[in-house]
Amino acid sequence: MQPVRKDKKNAPHRGLLERLASGEIIIGDGGFVFALEKRGYVKAGPWTPEATVEHPEAVRQLHREFLRAGSTVMQTFTFYASDDKLMNRGNYVQQKISGNKVNEAACDIAREVANEGDALVAGGVSQTPSYLSNKSETLVKAIFRKQLDVFVKKNVDFLIAEYFEHVEEAEWAVHVMKESGKAVAATLCIGPEGDMAGVSAGDCAVRLVKAGADIVGVNCHFDPATCLKTVKLMKEGLEAAKLKAHLMVQPLAFHTPDCSKQGFIDLPEFPFALEPRIATRWDMHKYARNAYDLGIRYIGGCCGFEPYHIRAIAEELATERGFLPAGSEKHDAWGTCLAMHTKPWVRARAQRAYWEKMLPATGLPYSPSFSKPDSWGVTKGDEVLIQQVEVTSNDQLKEMFEKQKRFAGIVA
Repeated sequence: MQPVRKDKKNAPHRGLLERLASGEIIIGDGGFVFALEKRGYVKAGPWTPEATVEHPEAVRQLHREFLRAGSTVMQTFTFYASDDKLMNRGNYVQQKISGNKVNEAACDIAREVANEGDALVAGGVSQTPSYLSNKSETLVKAIFRKQLDVFVKKNVDFLIAEYFEHVEEAEWAVHVMKESGKAVAATLCIGPEGDMAGVSAGDCAVRLVKAGADIVGVNCHFDPATCLKTVKLMKEGLEAAKLKAHLMVQPLAFHTPDCSKQGFIDLPEFPFALEPRIATRWDMHKYARNAYDLGIRYIGGCCGFEPYHIRAIAEELATERGFLPAGSEKHDAWGTCLAMHTKPWVRARAQRAYWEKMLPATGLPYSPSFSKPDSWGVTKGDEVLIQQVEVTSNDQLKEMFEKQKRFAGIVA
């Protein structure tokens, strides 16, 4: 067994690209919006990160748990923290708090926790309501640049453009982020079919690298197996174009084999009934090994990922990394800690062979294995995706309810 490494507070500071070039495996963190929504600090729907100002202790604690689990990146909790998102559909955050304060607080918290170990801080931007509403490249880039100004001021270690359904918008984000002179990672929330405009996964990777991204990959919307298929296509696209970049993957912690092109947000269970789909820690061992074997060296998670999922990644790759995370002090490999259990049949489970072969039941006798995705087929430019500052009206909701009936065959 590898030794548990205590957090290296005084370790020499090395940047992301330096670490990757040396062969180090970078372990990302998990999904803050879902984790903090379940804890009562994020509102489902807008999914915005005002908790950095309103409940900084909750954000700080989650960062600490991911650090202890093995994360080597503290990603700022700035998902959907663009000014246009913070005022979208009645959101109060931009007016009452401001995007600047949310982003600055996120950077401060991430740096505080990163300094408790040998972790890097990544400043992140994501897709914008303005792009979906057909706003100009100049306007969308200005939105990204406002967040970038905060990241530069706070001197984050590198930048991530994540959660983009359209490679075009991700390219715009990369263009802006390269102005900082910092390393840039870019991940799309796409599956093997490519982005929402029909650009293939391989071509998406090529375009991101040509835009200036140092690391490319996918995050969110799909489960680990599907995301790895997509990154494999990206890798093949880069090889065919004779381009080089580091690879990155941060999938969902939910099983989504029945997803359509739009990913898990099309599933009828999204977002409040996804728990039966959650991946086990043993699923994460398999994911980590498959990602590593594919040549991916930045391996993390997105929505649904909790610290124990990240710990499983760190434990699976402990031999390659040369150490276990601090969180493994209370977790013996492959359930061998169960040898201490009082019940003999539970002690009999203290072995890898038992858990590797486990097919967990849901306990839901009437639950189907697969769902039928909504698949409305709308994307950038469609009228129903045009965003607004005003609260969604009752008439607008009634219109959506009627559309749902027509698309999904639901009878009121």
